[in-house]
Amino acid sequence: MVETSGVIGVALVALGMVLTPGPNMIYLVSRSITQGRRAGVISLGGVAVGFLVYLVVTNLGLSVVFIAVPELYVAVKLAGAVYLGYLAWSALKPGGISVFAPQEIPPDPPRKLFTMGLMTNLLNPKIAIMYLSLIPQFLAPEASNVLLQGILLGSVQIVVALTVNLAIVLAAGTISGFLARRPSWLKVQRYLMGTALGALAVALAVDTSTPTAPH
Repeated sequence: MVETSGVIGVALVALGMVLTPGPNMIYLVSRSITQGRRAGVISLGGVAVGFLVYLVVTNLGLSVVFIAVPELYVAVKLAGAVYLGYLAWSALKPGGISVFAPQEIPPDPPRKLFTMGLMTNLLNPKIAIMYLSLIPQFLAPEASNVLLQGILLGSVQIVVALTVNLAIVLAAGTISGFLARRPSWLKVQRYLMGTALGALAVALAVDTSTPTAPH
């Protein structure tokens, strides 16, 4: 049904992307630290639904829309690059605060936590690019039903992403406490995250790839 190489390829790409700092990680960590693990898990539920939305609309032909209107695809990538650049500047600017630094933030009700997790994922440029450009490259049109392949490969990505993000949610408080006792490490973490976000923003801005339509 799905080639093993495709499953491994999607899993490795998904792992690399989920470990790279981005909007999802920042939101989940911030909520887990300020409101506890339960809030982080609820937020992760919204993120999971966001993945499912991308999985469905991409396999129903969203890639075709971007191929027909390439300017729209470019606009999505550039907007994502600007957003990641903003996140990078927020981390690197003088007086910036690490995502693992405890902050006084008003608690949000479960519905808002879920909704914010959903919207953060839907507006995450990394996820949009993965579903529109990367996953289709692992499809094997000659092997079987391409729609089913796309759903199965997308499911692999979702499992990897949710597993890693759940581990981040559960460990966020421990990591925060560890770094709080080591201010210099907290500062290093902030610079590393900001640099990674900045590099991703630049890579997204100069990327010339186009979405691939399922056959």
